Amino acid sequence: MLSVIIPVFNEAESLPQLLSELDRVADTEGYDLQTILVDDGSTDGTWQAISRLSADDHRVLGIRLRRNFGKAAALRAGFDAAEGERIVTLDGDLQDDPAEIVRLLAKLDEGYDVVSGWKQKRHDPWHRVVLSRMFNWLVRVMTGVPLHDHNCGLKAFRREVILEIRLYGELHRFVPVLAAAKGFRVTEVVVHHRPRKHGRSKYGMSRVVKAFLDLLTVKFIVGYGHRPQHVLGTIGLVSLLFGGLGMVYLAAWWCLSRMIDGWQIVHLHETAALYYTLALLIISGQFLSLGFLGEMIAALLVRETDTYSIAEHTPPARSPSPTPSAKTSD
Repeated sequence: MLSVIIPVFNEAESLPQLLSELDRVADTEGYDLQTILVDDGSTDGTWQAISRLSADDHRVLGIRLRRNFGKAAALRAGFDAAEGERIVTLDGDLQDDPAEIVRLLAKLDEGYDVVSGWKQKRHDPWHRVVLSRMFNWLVRVMTGVPLHDHNCGLKAFRREVILEIRLYGELHRFVPVLAAAKGFRVTEVVVHHRPRKHGRSKYGMSRVVKAFLDLLTVKFIVGYGHRPQHVLGTIGLVSLLFGGLGMVYLAAWWCLSRMIDGWQIVHLHETAALYYTLALLIISGQFLSLGFLGEMIAALLVRETDTYSIAEHTPPARSPSPTPSAKTSD
C-alpha cells in the first residue's frame, strides 16, 4: 500500500483536481492507494470538501484538527494514520505534481530511505526563490546533508523512517536531516513545480525567521541532543578560563601598583576590565549549570527514546538439537 499524506489549510478549491490526478497516477501504476487529507484548522469549506471526497471514495481518509497546529503537527497526524509501507507527502495547493510520485518511488526502490523533491525551476516570486536558495545553502553547510530544496513538500519515505522520527514545532522541513542523523540513506530528484492556481502562499518573512531558529534547533538536536554539556559546557569553560585569567591579571596589577614606588594606585572598581571579567565568570556559571540540567533531561529522555537506529536483524540463531540420551541395553 502507498499512503499519500496531504496537509491542507484553506485548500477547498484545489482538492478535487488534486485527488483526480492522484487517482489517475494510482490507476496507471497499479498502486494500492491510501490518501490522507489532514485539515489543519481551515476556515473555508475545506473540511466539507474533504468529507464529500471521503464519502465518494473509501480510499480517502479525512482528519480534521481542532485548530491550526502547523504543518508539522498535520503531517504527524497523517503519519500516525498511514498504513502503507511507502509514504509520500505533498502540498495541497496543486504546485506539487502527483505524477512525480512515480520517480520518487523508483528512487526508493534503488535502496534509499528518504527521497526529497528538488524544485530546480520554481514558479514563485523572485524574492521567495532567493530567500529559499540562501536558506537551503545554509542548511547544507550547517548539517552536511547535500539537498538543494529542504522546503519541498514532495517527499517519499520508507515506513521505518516515519516510525523513528517525531515531529513537533515546524521541523517538518528538516525530516531528511533528522533521518540522515539516524543513518538512513537520503537523496533527491528534480521534480516539476507548477504555478499556483488557487489561494495564496502561507509563507512570509516571519517564516524565514522561524525557519532559521528551527535550523539552529535541529543543528543542536542532531549534534548535541544526547550530550548537551559538550557544547554548553565548552562555552562555560572558555568563559571561565578568560574570566579567571582576567581576575589574575587584575589582582597582579592591583598588588604591583601598591608595591612599586611610582606606580599609579589602581582602583579596580573604576576599570571596565573588572566588570567584563565578572560578566565572563557569571556566564561560565550559567552555561555550566545549563549543561548539567540538559544532561539530566537528556538522561530522562534516553529512557523513553532509543539513541540508535537498527537497519535489520539477522535470522535468530537456531537452538542446538537436544543430544539424544544414550540408550542402555537390556
